[in-house]
Amino acid sequence: MTSTTTKPAVRIHAGSPTALLAVVPHLLGFAPETSMVIIGLEARRGAVKLTMRYDLPDPSDQELAAGIAEHAVAVLAGQQLTAAVAVGYGPDDLVRTVAMALRDALAPAGICLAECLRADNGRYWSYTCNDQACCPDEGTPFDTDGGAEAAAMAGAGEQVLAGRAAVAAAIAAVTGTEEEAMRRATRQAVRHVTRTLAGVRESARPGEIRRTIASKGLAAVSGMIGTYRAGGRYSGYYQIAWLAVALTDLRVRDDAWARMDPGHRAAHLRMWTDVVRHAQPGYIAAPASLLAFVAWQDGNGVLANLALDRALSDTPGYSMATLLRQVITAGAPPSMARLPLTPDEVAACYDDMDDDGEDEPAADLREEEEEDGPGGEDDRGDTPARTVTSS
Repeated sequence: MTSTTTKPAVRIHAGSPTALLAVVPHLLGFAPETSMVIIGLEARRGAVKLTMRYDLPDPSDQELAAGIAEHAVAVLAGQQLTAAVAVGYGPDDLVRTVAMALRDALAPAGICLAECLRADNGRYWSYTCNDQACCPDEGTPFDTDGGAEAAAMAGAGEQVLAGRAAVAAAIAAVTGTEEEAMRRATRQAVRHVTRTLAGVRESARPGEIRRTIASKGLAAVSGMIGTYRAGGRYSGYYQIAWLAVALTDLRVRDDAWARMDPGHRAAHLRMWTDVVRHAQPGYIAAPASLLAFVAWQDGNGVLANLALDRALSDTPGYSMATLLRQVITAGAPPSMARLPLTPDEVAACYDDMDDDGEDEPAADLREEEEEDGPGGEDDRGDTPARTVTSS
């Protein structure tokens, strides 16, 4: 797995191996293990422009190492970067193969590998320095907690989790009583949608069914966004369940996407993390894709990729998640995480579709309710995940 990260500007001078090692976990947001981290630099000032992390092939594999190097070169060259530093975390037999592949691939591409370190068990080694006075064979001890550089980044809000697994745990599904409460709330939300549709289906004109259910979902989205931007949080399980169900309507999802102003990305990250953790199977793909988008805006490639893992596990092939994975894996910077449309433009697009006679995208909800029978309850934990339409 590879993750590409571009963090907001924090002025730190990392002019030594120990300073570089102190900064890397803050650039990623977690302490890397068995990884190769490649940092793209602006050649003139040495400013960090992007950070990529790759799992080390284990056991060592030259072909896989060459693939890592090829991808890194493509991303660096695509952003017109001509300098980089790299840090491998793990034993020499795993790190060296990737380090040598990088060295062999970067030079022909006109990219200077200014430093290439290996860190393991509180010591570091350099693959670019042969001076025993500064880089002895036994390695050089360093402070794994970081020094002044790490403190400065922590002070700027650059928190470090224990590892990639800790990032995954932060968006993992709730369990126990919370999970059971969400199952009940989700069944209730689905019944509400089904009954609303039943009330308008017989007499509805083309497009009216879509408008009826979408109007309620749109209100839920804008209300929840406003709550989180004001520093609040969801008020109950039903509120978050209703939002997750409403997001299966593409008009609602796209309206939410259009409201992801990067100026509020911290609030949006909290919101979509809450929704993703609580959403039940079959209703995860849309909020997880939106979480991935705002994580990309925030420069957090690791969180973005983990959110996409959850989206695609819930609904394989979900196209918003597939599109985001393609652009993030290609190393597209957060500056490209632009809003696709304004909310008004989204509304106009769907109004045009309705006028052309498009039917409502809620068949899955009707089928699920009909299978339960009148007044029945569907235990989503015992049924396959429902396919969610995506565009």
